[in-house]
Amino acid sequence: MAPEARRRRTLGQVLLLSAGFLVLVAVSTASVLLVNKARSDSAWVVHTVEAENQINALLLEVRRAESAARAYLLTQGQEFLNDHEAAVAAIGPVLDKLNALVVDNRAQVENLAALRSVIETRLSQFDRERLLVARGDVAAAIALLRDARSTTSSKTMRDAAEAMRLEEERLLALRTANADASQQLAAIVTITGSAMVVVLAVISVLLVRRSTRARDDAEAQLRESNLNLEATVDERTADLREANEEIQRFAYIVSHDLRSPLVNIMGFTSELDELRNDIFRRIATLARAVSASPPPAEGAEPELEGADKQLSEDFSEALGFIKSSIAKMDRLITAILNLTREGRREFVPVRIDTRELIEQIVSTLAHQADEANTTIRVEPLPAIVSDRLALEQIFSNLIDNAIKYMKPGVPGDIAIRARTKLGFAIFEVTDNGRGIDPRDHQRIFDLFRRAGTQDRPGQGIGLAHVRALVRRLGGTMSVASELDQGSTFTITLPINWNVSNRNSDR
Repeated sequence: MAPEARRRRTLGQVLLLSAGFLVLVAVSTASVLLVNKARSDSAWVVHTVEAENQINALLLEVRRAESAARAYLLTQGQEFLNDHEAAVAAIGPVLDKLNALVVDNRAQVENLAALRSVIETRLSQFDRERLLVARGDVAAAIALLRDARSTTSSKTMRDAAEAMRLEEERLLALRTANADASQQLAAIVTITGSAMVVVLAVISVLLVRRSTRARDDAEAQLRESNLNLEATVDERTADLREANEEIQRFAYIVSHDLRSPLVNIMGFTSELDELRNDIFRRIATLARAVSASPPPAEGAEPELEGADKQLSEDFSEALGFIKSSIAKMDRLITAILNLTREGRREFVPVRIDTRELIEQIVSTLAHQADEANTTIRVEPLPAIVSDRLALEQIFSNLIDNAIKYMKPGVPGDIAIRARTKLGFAIFEVTDNGRGIDPRDHQRIFDLFRRAGTQDRPGQGIGLAHVRALVRRLGGTMSVASELDQGSTFTITLPINWNVSNRNSDR
């Protein structure tokens, strides 16, 4: 599939998933809001019904109080008086509850105020009638009752109660309609959202099926490409191995062939040194003969004077430079030969107690450490499977360098520690020596390259060789350092190294 087509397909899938997510969020949000609204509308319907019940309960208690009062006036029975008092006691709480229910409606508050006033007037009349009966003036109590019935208080009470009932019925009808509308809207939203989700699901299934077919085709092409790639990799690996071997053979041959002319140069330099003695001895003898100076004592060397003496010293200095350069070239050729031999060596994985191995290295370097006033601390280290000789060369070089580059006059401290993580052992060799300029952190790993003050012997091969060994062991190497702040070399190696991982890279 073309990259543009894949991009469009991916974009379509992302848009589809985004649309589905937005639909689900919208449906969920709308459903929650509508459910809450329906619950609120239903609560108001219940509120209205309860208000109507309280209005009816209030009228019932008032009628109960009136009936009991009339019966008491006619019979003076104590049971009717008790019934009247119970009804009067119940009227107050009913009024308070009804007031709490209608406090949000200004018209109902006004109607309830009128109703409360009429009821209080009627209750005060009941109290006066009861007091007249208690004094034995029943006729006056009955006259008062007839007078109360002739007033408009009863009609006012009925009108106020009816007005409140009608208002609650109006609110009931309105709130019931709102609740029904909310429930219908919630149902519509839910059904519509479900339908959209189903449509998106069907589209998703179709896209997934198409993507699956495209993936199967891509996997088939990938398998075919992998077969071709494996063949190509094998071919390139064989070519690379052959090229590496050719380079190693070339380096060995060159180094070997360079040694022959170097030996000749060394020999001729020695002969020049001997000829120098003869030449300048004769020059000194001739100079004395010309100047008629007495000959030197028997067996004594004639002394040069003036320009002859300066020429002799220049000649000796030139020969010294030649000899030191020959010695340096000899060391470099020897190092290259060692590197080529090490490159051809087959690594053998064995289980190694790294602490024991490093302690042996430390013991061989103990004399150098004492001369440099340096303490070497070896902390607990993990056992790993690797090549023993390669590890000896790695840690010998690092510890030797740490001792060599300590700061003069400062007690040296070298620590070797390690930890394990995700199948790798991470070794750290830390010192408090001169340190390395951050600009030279990569330079020190280059072949024949050195950094800092060159006041110690070396060819610039050690760290390059160490890094090559670490890589062949399947690991990595890095350094963290600042000038005058010491250095930390970090070596990361597999805990269980397999020789097939790296030997083929030669």
